[in-house]
Amino acid sequence: MSAVPGRAAMFVAGVGVGVYGMVKARRAQEALTPDGLRDRGRSLALGARMLRAEVEQARVDKEHELRDRLGLPPTPDRTRTNELRPAASGAQLKQLESRGQH
Repeated sequence: MSAVPGRAAMFVAGVGVGVYGMVKARRAQEALTPDGLRDRGRSLALGARMLRAEVEQARVDKEHELRDRLGLPPTPDRTRTNELRPAASGAQLKQLESRGQH
């Protein structure tokens, strides 16, 4: 049994790890730019708004369910009052798309 197949396998594994590391480093570098940080902040804010809206809707649904179960009169229908708004306007989205950052 020769050491050549082992060396080839180690070389291929090393190349794979190197490529993986370079890709991760490039993504981290892009994420830490001002635009990348702004995008992450907007995504976090949108996620928080979506979560708040879903929790509110679940609360309203559960209230209606409990009122039906207990035989209480229904309250006026409360629907989502805070509609989700996009993080960027149409003009901003077109500008991002033209730069290839959609």
